[in-house]
Amino acid sequence: MRKNSNKNRRINGEVMKVISEAIRYSKDPRISPFTSVMDVEVAPDLKTCKVWVTVMGNEEDRVRTQEGLKSASGYIRSTLAKELNMRYTPEIRFIMDDSIEYAINMSKKIDEVTAKDNEARLARGESIDEEEPTEDQEEE
Repeated sequence: MRKNSNKNRRINGEVMKVISEAIRYSKDPRISPFTSVMDVEVAPDLKTCKVWVTVMGNEEDRVRTQEGLKSASGYIRSTLAKELNMRYTPEIRFIMDDSIEYAINMSKKIDEVTAKDNEARLARGESIDEEEPTEDQEEE
């Protein structure tokens, strides 16, 4: 099976659903309730699986959640075996994903720059509502 085949994408989607549910119902107190499965990549031979996980919170929450997920990987793998009828049950490896936190920080920085730009416009006596016309507005 090739890496980006339809079958592999379907398997990735189903594995992602099952792992998300297993994490949600896991009883390990170290796993943060703000844990989200961002992506899953099952190897074409179905023997290994990479799971990208993001945790909203501080660094301590991330570390504790990663430890909890590593500890609960046996439970999650057995749940995966029960829910999906696959030739092999893949060995799961959790990888922390910072993309959501990065996006939030970038959004905050953009908001800060926009606020400073508006302050500078007000200091020059310009109106904040006036934006430079786009090409569509110039044609009208």
